[in-house]
Amino acid sequence: MKTWREWIVSDPTVMMGKPVIAGTRITVELILEKLAAGETVDELLEAHPRLTREAIQAALAFAAEALRADVIYPIKVPT
Repeated sequence: MKTWREWIVSDPTVMMGKPVIAGTRITVELILEKLAAGETVDELLEAHPRLTREAIQAALAFAAEALRADVIYPIKVPT
């Protein structure tokens, strides 16, 4: 099985450099947004035929590793 590093690429000439699934214009951001909105993996695969389950897993692994970086993400609490 490939690691996320083999699935996820970033090129300034493709989708403004956002991380995408290699060989597509499908961004990691899009995958995360759709999953967060309640879309299932099967629905994602149906809507994007070039996407695979492994690519979705890679996008999730990439996002998890990106959030592990030594960066603080301030979250505003609603008032």
